[in-house]
Amino acid sequence: MKIVIQGAGAVGSHLARMLRGEGNDITVIDNDSERLQNLASSADIYSINGNPTSINTLRDAGVANADLFIAVYPSAMQDMNIVGALLAKQMGAAKVIARINDEEYLTAENKLLFKELGIELMFYPEKIAADEIVDQLKHATFSETMDFAHGRLQIAVFKLDENSPLLDQKIIEFSSQLSKEDSEKFRIIAISRGDETIIPRFDTIFQFGDLVFSIAKREGVELLIKYFGKKNITVQKVMIIGGSPMAAMVAKNLSRTGIKVKIIEIDSKHSVELADKLPDDIIVINGDGRNSEFLYEEGIRDFDAFVALTGEDETNILSCVVAKKLGVPRTIAEVENFEYTRLAEEMGVDSIINKKLITAGRIFKFTLSGRARFVKYMSGTSAEVIEYTVTPGSAITKKPLKDLGFPQGAIIGGVIRGSEAIIAVGDTLIEPYDRVAIFALPDTLKQIDRFFK
Repeated sequence: MKIVIQGAGAVGSHLARMLRGEGNDITVIDNDSERLQNLASSADIYSINGNPTSINTLRDAGVANADLFIAVYPSAMQDMNIVGALLAKQMGAAKVIARINDEEYLTAENKLLFKELGIELMFYPEKIAADEIVDQLKHATFSETMDFAHGRLQIAVFKLDENSPLLDQKIIEFSSQLSKEDSEKFRIIAISRGDETIIPRFDTIFQFGDLVFSIAKREGVELLIKYFGKKNITVQKVMIIGGSPMAAMVAKNLSRTGIKVKIIEIDSKHSVELADKLPDDIIVINGDGRNSEFLYEEGIRDFDAFVALTGEDETNILSCVVAKKLGVPRTIAEVENFEYTRLAEEMGVDSIINKKLITAGRIFKFTLSGRARFVKYMSGTSAEVIEYTVTPGSAITKKPLKDLGFPQGAIIGGVIRGSEAIIAVGDTLIEPYDRVAIFALPDTLKQIDRFFK
């Protein structure tokens, strides 16, 4: 595909590297030469230094022949993104996407308005990340989770600690303990170990520190928790450090569900402004969330979850480590530097939130066939989770899964067929209009896409 990206900031640069890695032809427009140089040093892309909303600049970038135009200037430049996307569409770009920073634009009425103008997708990274945090707090027993069909199938991620009953067992040994009824309710689909993502075999051995990815029917979730030796965590009180827009969105969403929220903000002026904007039941305190004595005085031991959203990766990671040592069962840290992700996990942070990673999945589906409903990048692994809707006559319907020659770096975990959830096994035969959940390594995506065309 020919893809033009407007903006070489953090999100734009990440998208450029990721999409170039998939073999796409990438052009990036920016008026900041330093940002373009930094990107060019790490990715084989064509860059244009110029005004991103200039018609001449867009023409030089070849937007008339672009399959996809992505406007991702930093959040302060929302108007530039919208103008660039609208111009690109009128100049001939097949699909256009724009980053925004205003929830008002995401109402059903306004999304329809912009769709009629030609913008296929508008996305607000901070809002997407805030929704992800709230969802993770609803499933606080897992390191990460993802629902299909309103929870009828669920991907859940567990970290194996020193007390896990699964340690040193082979997959086949674990499977042999399951009754036939239980084995039809969930399945292990992948293991992330260090920098490696493993699609497990019968002789794969569970090790300390593994992130284990499983897929389960709704009724299989409690079984997973039991077999992995975890305790159910119910979140009723949440402490957030950092008064960012993302923190405010998380707090408001949690408050609506009856969860008590306290925000710690280090800037005194901003803490007053935040308190005025938020509902009265959300407590805002001026203080330093890095100070363990201060957190202790604010009653951190009484909270079920601790969320660090200061905008500084190091602060977020270390404050979560402190919260964990002070007895908080569940910690979530915003970490934007990919190199810190593994470090944060090794230091005991339960979940990592990365705006670039979450946003990338929303956009990446536009590079696949029209049958891909969504793509999600899971933290702690290089793999993606994809949901496809099956077209009548497509290759995936021709044989049982074990006979298809499906890529070795991918696994079909589950199927939604009407109102029924099915855990996929070798004998499963995919039918037209099934919704199929796939866990896949990046180098298999184009192969997988061909099975659904």
